[in-house]
Amino acid sequence: MSLPKIDAPTYELILPSSNRKIKYRPFLVKEEKLLIIAMESEDMSQIASAIKQVLTNCIITRGIKIEKLSTFDIEYLFLNVRGKSVGETVDVLLTCPDDGETQVPVKIALSDIQVQRDPGHTDTIKLNDEYFMKMRYPSLDEFVKENFDPEDVGQIDQSFEMIAKCIEQVYNEEESWAGSDHTTEELLEFVEGLGSTQFKDIENFFTTMPKLSHTVTIKNPNTGIESDVVVEGLASFFS
Repeated sequence: MSLPKIDAPTYELILPSSNRKIKYRPFLVKEEKLLIIAMESEDMSQIASAIKQVLTNCIITRGIKIEKLSTFDIEYLFLNVRGKSVGETVDVLLTCPDDGETQVPVKIALSDIQVQRDPGHTDTIKLNDEYFMKMRYPSLDEFVKENFDPEDVGQIDQSFEMIAKCIEQVYNEEESWAGSDHTTEELLEFVEGLGSTQFKDIENFFTTMPKLSHTVTIKNPNTGIESDVVVEGLASFFS
């Protein structure tokens, strides 16, 4: 007689980028093992790959393509799945800003960590009086390639490539051009032909886009000084 199959509980959450409600389950021992191996490698690309695989396994709602989700969607998903799987808190070491050296252990409740939105953020950029450009958020693959790829030797060129790939649409009142209909080379040429003011607006899209963030007040045990520290990004909360 075969052993019984133990059903995992299911939960719901709202995706920050689309407000879509999805169902998920906690990860299992085999998936936790995959995450531990990735974390021990200290290779962000391997960690990202493991997180994508675990989320693919754990999301019950059909039609969710992990590779198409924004970075902050994946970060939020992962923290929630992790919270229901191995505990509702995460332990992090934070460096005291007043001396830049002393590290303080802090326990953060995962329920306190939310996706923060900049009120001035917009995904539509006015290029001039006639043309506008709509941007999409980078996927986890693009984010990792941009920030953590150890084989990257051309950071500036790679930044331009990510910007180009995040162009969803260029349009005016009469016509529109989808980014997906053009090659990376064509999109790069378009970006390189923009003015500095236009490019700053594009940079602002990336710097103000929603992000997983939490502010913690810590006290330096050596100086007695209290400081607020902002913890953000997937790597900061991965434990």
